[in-house]
Amino acid sequence: MKFLLAASGLLLLASPLHADNQAAAAKVVVKPVLSATVTSSGQPIVLPQKNAQVLVSTYEIPPGAVLPKHKHPFPRYGYVQAGTIAVTNIDTGKTETFKTGDFILEAVDQWHYGATVGTETARLLVIDMVEKGQANVVLQK
Repeated sequence: MKFLLAASGLLLLASPLHADNQAAAAKVVVKPVLSATVTSSGQPIVLPQKNAQVLVSTYEIPPGAVLPKHKHPFPRYGYVQAGTIAVTNIDTGKTETFKTGDFILEAVDQWHYGATVGTETARLLVIDMVEKGQANVVLQK
């Protein structure tokens, strides 16, 4: 009987917590940012075939900066948290500009470079999908 009373008391105490959690969860807003099956240059997205590793980095690129010409052997994705960056694909001759809130699906194995646009530092959250232990940036010599 003591056990039944204790269990009933716990249920009464827990009920408001459960209700609060449900109310808070009901306020969660999910806004899709991007859904894609190809990179910025139209290549199909292909993930590493073995020992996949996810690397997440942040980049702060000051105004006036131009990144060196480079390519990525594996998929790289970027989310622009602040500022504006223009990415020029040397192989296709195409330049795309990405601003705060944009998501970048970088080209794989195509030479390109980025440059900030305007007076604000560009801040990026970058996600690389590589084979474990492999680098995802090859600089052009």
